[in-house]
Amino acid sequence: MPKKAFLSRYEQVAVTLRDEIQKGHWKKEMPGRNTLARELGVNHKTVESAMLLLEKEGLLERQGAGRGRKILSQGKVRRQQLQVVILIYEKSDLKSSYLITLEQQLQAAGYKTRFAGKTLRGLGMNLKRITRYVATVEADAWIVLGGPRDVLAWFSQQPKPVFALFGRMMEVNIAGAAPLKGPSYQLIVRRLVELGHRRISMLVRSERRHPVPGLLEQRFLDQLAEHGIESGSFNLPDWDDSPAGFHRCLDSLFEFTPPTALIISQPEMFVAAQQHLALEGIYSPRDVSLICSDASSVFDWCQPNIAHIRWDHDAIITRVLRWAADQVSRGVDKRTQSFPEAEFVEGGTIGPAPKSAS
Repeated sequence: MPKKAFLSRYEQVAVTLRDEIQKGHWKKEMPGRNTLARELGVNHKTVESAMLLLEKEGLLERQGAGRGRKILSQGKVRRQQLQVVILIYEKSDLKSSYLITLEQQLQAAGYKTRFAGKTLRGLGMNLKRITRYVATVEADAWIVLGGPRDVLAWFSQQPKPVFALFGRMMEVNIAGAAPLKGPSYQLIVRRLVELGHRRISMLVRSERRHPVPGLLEQRFLDQLAEHGIESGSFNLPDWDDSPAGFHRCLDSLFEFTPPTALIISQPEMFVAAQQHLALEGIYSPRDVSLICSDASSVFDWCQPNIAHIRWDHDAIITRVLRWAADQVSRGVDKRTQSFPEAEFVEGGTIGPAPKSAS
């Protein structure tokens, strides 16, 4: 898919005009919007919106009624190219294809885009350390990936635009986007109960558990209650948020009365759990049903297919680009949150609860 496919119509026109200006197609003054509209085969209102965007960037300047916009030379540009910094959750996020695509799309739209030198995990999810680090980074806007509630709340109070990708954004007045997983959790619990499961645990990172369970995690607990399953720390266990702590948690869960189903929040954690349990002679779906609440290209190679929740990355990227055009370039403070639909894919790692569990 071409890079411009994620942009709105006027943003695509702005990219075209920007490219032609940089190539020197027009020297001192832009043609009128109606002339450009005919040349580009678009509505004159679309051209006007595109040129307003280029005005915000300092590439064009109005000269009054009846006159074309003045093209500013590079030495007279009033504002430098806006810089968007992406603060990722942990280093493994750099391998995510959709984040690489997002970076490319933002650059195609005319922004300087880079990943922050540190990660939320590397900063210990500590608000004081994060705020000190952010103060040292030159940025016109931020994209924060997987942020906890206190961090997103702090960002939302800063003068610079910020966009939350995932994390506990639903609890904060902040622009953001995340897949709508709630209905999928409902389907997962219902399907597990139909298969005879009563001991169902969910393993999520600490920022999803503290200071109280996130909205999705609480929805999971509420779903258990609706099916007559009393919930507690067994269903949403607390663990030291590290690889070693994760494996200790698995050992503890399976020591006495093991769960018959595990919902695991991230693909890397899912793979780690599957390997850990296999070394103990515990296999899915024979002994335990395993579901990942996210998708990964790695799953395409697995047999049986991994039960997981999948969602459209392109819809998230489109939302970020629109936020950048509105809030970063134009200064319009729209704190809209978008939730593209997600889909539960049952896969082959779900099966009936073991007879020994009944």
